[in-house]
Amino acid sequence: MGLSVRNIVKLPILQTSKIKSGKEMMDKKLVEWISVIEVPVENFVRKNEFVLSTGIGCEGDPVLLEEFVKDIIDSGASALAFATGRYIYDIPDRVIQLAQDHQLIIIDVPWEVRFSDILHNVLQEINKDKQGERQLAEDVRQELINCVLHGKGLQDIVNTLYKHIKISIAIIDDDLLVRANKHFPKEILRTLYDNESDKIQPIPQSDILHHDHPLFNQLEEIMIENQMCYQIPIVNNHHKQGHILVQPKDREKLTSFVMNVLDHALTACALYFVKENAIEMTEVRLKDNFILNLAKKHTDVTNQLISKAQLLGYDLTRPYICIVGHITHQKKYNKKKTTKDSPPTSSLQSMNYYIQKEITSAGKLLHRRTMASFDENEVIIYLEADNHPYMETANQFLDVIERRLYNLLSGIDLTWGIATHKDGHYAFYNSYEEAKTALDIGKQQNGIGERTFFSDTRINRLLMALSDKAEIAEIVRDTLQPLLDYDKKRQTDLIYTFMIYNKYKGNVSQTARALNLHRQSLLHRLRNIESLTQMSLVDSDDLFLLDLSVRIWMLKKID
Repeated sequence: MGLSVRNIVKLPILQTSKIKSGKEMMDKKLVEWISVIEVPVENFVRKNEFVLSTGIGCEGDPVLLEEFVKDIIDSGASALAFATGRYIYDIPDRVIQLAQDHQLIIIDVPWEVRFSDILHNVLQEINKDKQGERQLAEDVRQELINCVLHGKGLQDIVNTLYKHIKISIAIIDDDLLVRANKHFPKEILRTLYDNESDKIQPIPQSDILHHDHPLFNQLEEIMIENQMCYQIPIVNNHHKQGHILVQPKDREKLTSFVMNVLDHALTACALYFVKENAIEMTEVRLKDNFILNLAKKHTDVTNQLISKAQLLGYDLTRPYICIVGHITHQKKYNKKKTTKDSPPTSSLQSMNYYIQKEITSAGKLLHRRTMASFDENEVIIYLEADNHPYMETANQFLDVIERRLYNLLSGIDLTWGIATHKDGHYAFYNSYEEAKTALDIGKQQNGIGERTFFSDTRINRLLMALSDKAEIAEIVRDTLQPLLDYDKKRQTDLIYTFMIYNKYKGNVSQTARALNLHRQSLLHRLRNIESLTQMSLVDSDDLFLLDLSVRIWMLKKID
């Protein structure tokens, strides 16, 4: 599409005209408007304009006429038609040579041809061309939308665009991942593939790019690997999903038709990303529900369940370590840096997204399958096991995750409970129950941010079983109640003091250092413990009963 100067000159109204310069440019120079201009030109002439002039004011002054032609050249006009016979009889050779040197087409129009007739005929041709251009752009729009509606991908969109605009083009998502390209420079693609965003340098938009099309306001000129190209954001619901990159051979290729097509391409790309995100979210929900049911229900691992898992990309025939994590907020967490993706609707969803991403990345790094899901502040992970000790495998996996997450998210702690693979029909449920038990015990015994393995909790599980008996609960309550009441009334922590004292096997100096207390202050606390409980800290039986009571109380928080 595009109306050339040759198309204009072929009109019957201009049959008696003569081409004085720029004959070789007649097919290359496009005409987007026509106007009548006399001295001075100033800024009244636009690029790709067909200019009519009588030369009035320049008669008998070839220097002034030459300045007039220079101004027309500077404006970017396609052609200059002089009506000769009254003010200008012959166009000077030096003016013709000037125009030739600057590829400006000069046309000699007989005085008898009226400008009004030329304007009427040319405007009709421009309107016809614009109407055809709009119709072609509309056809391209429908073709692009059909790519999305018929299940085709971004590469099909790019191929369609290139077919109509013949400009190197690429589509990237908001993570700078190249999703499709056609004849785009390999150096730029390599930079994008390597996610080297620091090499993408925006540069001030050139005045040459000023255009009536509204899309030019979104066009950004950038430099990548010392090559200039343009990017246009793909936006949906005020969220940037990526960019369309184009690299025309020169700026003049960005015509109104090209911009119209690119505008339609933005709509098609936004629609594609919406569709892709919807499919992805549906798949995520299906996987989440599958893993939650696997972990929290007595789900029998049958052949039917194995087949269903395969459809979701899971292999239930492999052994898996179960890891259950609890997310604790020190304060409202902050993202330290952002990545791609449709914006999560809440901070919890956002945090879960980053955790899920790191789980997947860690699994790929260690060449192990992973299955993961979330239930409020709990993350459930099944990590593929092998003949290595399960503690070693789990620690290696969690080291990778935590190293990234603690840099990415501030203000959170992750506490883990880990259990080895279980055999039997309810393998995944049983391993989850053990990992959850290890997590609960770990939070009570080890505190926030620690890892607890189920195989290390035998004593604690024994104590938990004992604590279910009413007689045991009563003994624990009677033993510790005086200390609990004293701590509550005096805002002290005699129970914690005893735990540290017992940890250091009765060594007063070590205990005082650990509690940051003066030796005499510690001795005063120890005397209070003996006085309140009526027990001696040097008597082995009393010491055993106190230690047992504190351990059970820490596990069950018996009041």
